[in-house]
Amino acid sequence: ISDFKHPHNPKLRRIRALVAIGFSVAAGDLGGYVEKPENLSQDSNAWVYGDAWVYGDAQVSGNAQVSGNAQVFGNARVMWFSKVGSENGTLTAYYSKTKEIIVTRGCFIGTIDEFERKVKEVHAGKKTEKEYLILIEYIKTRFGE
Repeated sequence: ISDFKHPHNPKLRRIRALVAIGFSVAAGDLGGYVEKPENLSQDSNAWVYGDAWVYGDAQVSGNAQVSGNAQVFGNARVMWFSKVGSENGTLTAYYSKTKEIIVTRGCFIGTIDEFERKVKEVHAGKKTEKEYLILIEYIKTRFGE
């Protein structure tokens, strides 16, 4: 966390990458704003970009990326996985306002239970079914379901 305070919320400080993260963040790059170090995992490729804010008990981890003018707060959780499924796409999981785990993957968006049913229907018996089911279990475990 750098010494740069957010102009409208002095509790938030701009982050600075200590090491390169993925392909788009170099050591020394400035990112978005966090309230405390616990808001952004130091053991992953997670990153907060631009003017995005993460505060309260929210945690950004895994390969999650928060960008734009996003505000992640409360006990929000966001996870992002790359190279998933037969198309090597992106799977994102996060808590909704109603405290459900929402999953997006390609054109799919819905609850984690809906996603699990769809995976079993579309990918039954395939390697991708096994991969998705492992990720679903991990997400449920990590989010505390």
